[in-house]
Amino acid sequence: MSLTPIDTALEQLVPLLPLITEKESVPLEQAAGRVLFDNCVSSINVPPHRNSAMDGYALKSADLDSENIQLKVTQRIAAGEIGRQLNSGEAARIFTGAPVPEGADAVVMQENCEVSGDVLRVLQKHVKPGENLRQAGDDIQAGALIFAQGHRLKPQDIGLLASIGLESVSVTRRLRVSLLTTGDELVQPGTELKAGQIYNSNYFTLHALLEGLQAEVLDCGIVADDFEGTRRALVAAAAQSDCVITTGGVSVGEEDHVKAVVEQEGQLQLWKLAIKPGKPLACGKIATAQFFGLPGNPVSAFVTFALVVRPCLLRMLGGQQTAPNTYRVAAGFTASESGERQEYLRCQLVQDTDGVASLQALRNQSSGVAASLSQADGLGVIPPYTAVTIGDNLEFIPFSELLN
Repeated sequence: MSLTPIDTALEQLVPLLPLITEKESVPLEQAAGRVLFDNCVSSINVPPHRNSAMDGYALKSADLDSENIQLKVTQRIAAGEIGRQLNSGEAARIFTGAPVPEGADAVVMQENCEVSGDVLRVLQKHVKPGENLRQAGDDIQAGALIFAQGHRLKPQDIGLLASIGLESVSVTRRLRVSLLTTGDELVQPGTELKAGQIYNSNYFTLHALLEGLQAEVLDCGIVADDFEGTRRALVAAAAQSDCVITTGGVSVGEEDHVKAVVEQEGQLQLWKLAIKPGKPLACGKIATAQFFGLPGNPVSAFVTFALVVRPCLLRMLGGQQTAPNTYRVAAGFTASESGERQEYLRCQLVQDTDGVASLQALRNQSSGVAASLSQADGLGVIPPYTAVTIGDNLEFIPFSELLN
């Protein structure tokens, strides 16, 4: 089977993904990171009334046509209070956010005023109607679409929903993801290592990534390198989840059984990506569950999850924005011509003394060096058959775009 470019792989996979069609209502405090199931429309204006943008004095701008005019301060209006009708020749002491009284059409900030007793003198030469006023609905108008179905809520979105009076929101239910790791050499942290063993780091990386997507993670443990044991574990995992994710066992070695089990018990949709690291990725179905078989090397597992699994899971939730934002950044390194696979280099974003940013590729790009993921700021992308010289503009994917 030939290697599949990553863009082609996603185009092939997305139409085949099972979509979650159940919703649930969650309080706003628990809604960050969730995907909206329905359109969100405001039933009110925000702000709900015309209000002052400054601490100062509300007045009629027409009263200030002549110089040195004096106005009488007849009332004081704090936020949350409603003032009386303002007559010509009058002013109201007003505070930020307070409703502007009827009859007033401007607010002069207190720094531009002199007050003696109840007499106000405006020092500002020209006051325009509407000055320092926020009109009702300036931020949001009643009936406006706030967020469309499929929008993934950011923390700042939660405050916006609160501003229109919502206390809960309708979202797609959580994904149930079964997580398995394969390999006779794996043991859990906290266990003393024996000869030939390594700690199961992939599980913890993937668990954290899945929690960032608000998924319900089902721990299916470590699966030994045995065909029948692998078959039973995958079938059981598929029966209880929307998605099954494994690491290891998707290559062609004698101890790699995951791909063979998927072909026997389900359907293989994709195998082998034209990327480096991360070539031996397998995708398919086991019963009704979506399946992703990630490589066993920690960097390969991370990269394939971030670039393929993450957008697929967001799409299963109904998410509309699934691809990360990318940026063009100058290379601060050289690299010989790449091969047929698109390369994703772990890079640091470095600023020079003038504040100009460039990418510096970490020296060790081995797919087994997990420390490089913590040292890097993101992934620099080198297209197939491309050499890099200093100053070349490369596509850069910050980890901040992949980890939330």
